[in-house]
Amino acid sequence: MATTSDIRRGLTIVLNGKLYRIVDFLHVKPGRGGAFVRTKLKAIPEGNVIEQTFQAGHKIEIARVENRPHQYLYKDATGYHFMDMENFEEVTLQEDMIDGAQFLKDGQEVNILFHADTETPLSCELPVAVVLEVVYTEPGMKGDTASGNAQKPAKLETGVEVRVPLFINTGDKIKVDTRDGKYIERVKG
Repeated sequence: MATTSDIRRGLTIVLNGKLYRIVDFLHVKPGRGGAFVRTKLKAIPEGNVIEQTFQAGHKIEIARVENRPHQYLYKDATGYHFMDMENFEEVTLQEDMIDGAQFLKDGQEVNILFHADTETPLSCELPVAVVLEVVYTEPGMKGDTASGNAQKPAKLETGVEVRVPLFINTGDKIKVDTRDGKYIERVKG
């Protein structure tokens, strides 16, 4: 058992029999009364975020979880298939367990979070940014905009559509943020 002084971002805890990852926290010491810790917790694997307040010194149960590197293989009717990079075992996950599934492409490396005691996969995290090829976008015309930040839709190789600057063309490779689906930059080569 740990206490509230051990709370940090990314820590996975057990609360009311369910697993939660700490997204954010704040230690508060009011002028009167006892100190407390205000937290934002993300349910695993559901993904909903709740707020929870703990009194200072409150005992919390830390869950044993492990991040393991996997490679995305393919998707079929049973789900998304991944291969463990160390022992080559295959794991199948449902779409709701994957953050940013629309950005997955064959051969991509991801981290899968496992509950260490039960060996159960809990969630899958993609890298913060991925490089994808633009398979279709309308050509941008010079002078289409009064400001320099005009954007147009572009369809990527995974089938997802994102907004890109006018100078991006079909065949270009771009870097996309997997957290919010926003264009970051064009990749040379």
